[in-house]
Amino acid sequence: MTFAERLARAQQSTDSLLCVGLDPDPLKLPKDLLADSHARFAGAAPLYAFNRRIVDATADTAAAYKPQIAFYSALGAEDQLVESIRYIRERAPAALVILDAKRSDIGNTAEAYAREAFDRYGADAVTLNPYMGEDSIRPFLVRPDRGAILLCRTSNPGAKDFQDLLVDGLPLYARVAQRAAGHWNQHGNLMLVVGATYPREMAELRRAHPEVSFLVPGIGAQGGDLEATLAAGLDARGAGLLINSSRNIIYAGGGAPAAIREAATELRTAINRQRAKPQA
Repeated sequence: MTFAERLARAQQSTDSLLCVGLDPDPLKLPKDLLADSHARFAGAAPLYAFNRRIVDATADTAAAYKPQIAFYSALGAEDQLVESIRYIRERAPAALVILDAKRSDIGNTAEAYAREAFDRYGADAVTLNPYMGEDSIRPFLVRPDRGAILLCRTSNPGAKDFQDLLVDGLPLYARVAQRAAGHWNQHGNLMLVVGATYPREMAELRRAHPEVSFLVPGIGAQGGDLEATLAAGLDARGAGLLINSSRNIIYAGGGAPAAIREAATELRTAINRQRAKPQA
């Protein structure tokens, strides 16, 4: 099954475009996972325990999960990331796992990064920085069943520092999309990161590249508007997006399972309500 087919299956099986970010900040873990008021961990694998709680609460509402590798590697907790991904496979087998690593390099280093994402962690896709060009991206695209997700128009305020610079009359982010959607995407396994905080740019990218799916950060804590995002980014099938939410879901109600589930369900419902409207 190709990556595009797996993405479609994940969205159809859950009737969802929701991606849940697994970004377990040790300073924000639920109090019941701590042993005492000094924030000592009650268990040997607190990030894994928290992720299990999140996956259990969202397994039927999330089309994808996106662990940010920094939260694990900063603590030397890569083993808990591996176990978390294994648990997703057991509990939500249709869901995609996106390793948010923003890798980029050339030659055998890029090949090693691809093995890290796809073989060590078993991820379905990985986020990449395309700045170094085609040879830094190719090792991630050779497997038709795995995806490469390129930073294009990111959600952070500083995105405009470079991404808006004109290159032969087009902003750099549009040039990235143009190259990615062209001959880089031979297997149809390439996506673009397009932030919800820039709906005008998203609409331009959707018009230019109607067949390319977007991973969308910026809803929730970063202030992106959901209705504007969906109006700008949905494709002709009412899909074409994976809308990521991390903090607003995983820390809802202090990280209580019922609150996590409620937050995820509310966001999926809001997304699907908009999807049901006729698209322009």
